[in-house]
Amino acid sequence: MTWDHDRPFAPIHDRLPYDAIVDRPAPLWPGGARLAVWVVPNIEHYEYLPPAGAVDPYPRTPHPDVRKYTYHDYGNRVGFWRMLEVLDRHEIPCTTSLNVAVLDHYPEIAEAMAARGWDHMSHGLYNTRYLTGMDEAEERAFLEECNEVLRRHTGSNFSGMLGPNITGNAWTPDLMAELGMTFHADWVHDERPAPLITRSGHPLVALPYTYALNDAPLLMRSHVEGPEYAEYLLAQFEELHEREENIGRMMCLSLHPFTIGQPHRAGHLDRVLAHLRAHDDVWFATASDIVAHYRQTAYDHDLQRATGVVRA
Repeated sequence: MTWDHDRPFAPIHDRLPYDAIVDRPAPLWPGGARLAVWVVPNIEHYEYLPPAGAVDPYPRTPHPDVRKYTYHDYGNRVGFWRMLEVLDRHEIPCTTSLNVAVLDHYPEIAEAMAARGWDHMSHGLYNTRYLTGMDEAEERAFLEECNEVLRRHTGSNFSGMLGPNITGNAWTPDLMAELGMTFHADWVHDERPAPLITRSGHPLVALPYTYALNDAPLLMRSHVEGPEYAEYLLAQFEELHEREENIGRMMCLSLHPFTIGQPHRAGHLDRVLAHLRAHDDVWFATASDIVAHYRQTAYDHDLQRATGVVRA
């Protein structure tokens, strides 16, 4: 596959080549696990008075929108700590989708995450500042700023990203690869990791997050509540874990402290995690663990199948 500078990734299959899951050999998870589960607490900060941008995060009223702001603020004041109790009870290794300015604004939360050794993927600075509307130079500077904040607190750069409020541009994966990131979670195209082609050729993995069973839209904007949400997760688990043809797939639990941390909902998360933990052939892993294992065992094979490219 060659890079066409006049027509960059015009067909989406140039970026993410089609490869039917029924034709691909399943990756072998460590220890013979049938299913990989990654748990993603979205640790976010929504600004009280967000700056003007291409998209208004609070379109309901002129700023400030106290209703919207305080609903999310509850997550950091209360919901995070209730959610944390449940995650601790089941010793869950987590990958945060992190608005990195949280580390400056909420040192108590930063300390709690550091104490547990949680993995972090970038979710931008704030969840009220989007990639949409940035040009390529602006976005590169933005991604570098996010890395600078994380380095100041942890000494490390981000290895992956879920775009802030899941936004991005056509060149976003290219910039991520050029800055040394190894995975992009925005792509929910599959139930396994897959190669994501970049203009530089630097390897980048599409690591599927979840929109279908994301707790925030389900519990905020639909008629679903805690009991139904738990049943959806358990039904997904049974399908992915029990059927032989589904061995080697992934399940993502997307959590938001302002939704799942509500007192009438946290017990339903506890029920789901207890059920999953009762199975010793489930690999609870961080994004970094999954991506490292995939790159070592299946990435080159999948890349060659999808594109004909053999990495040196």
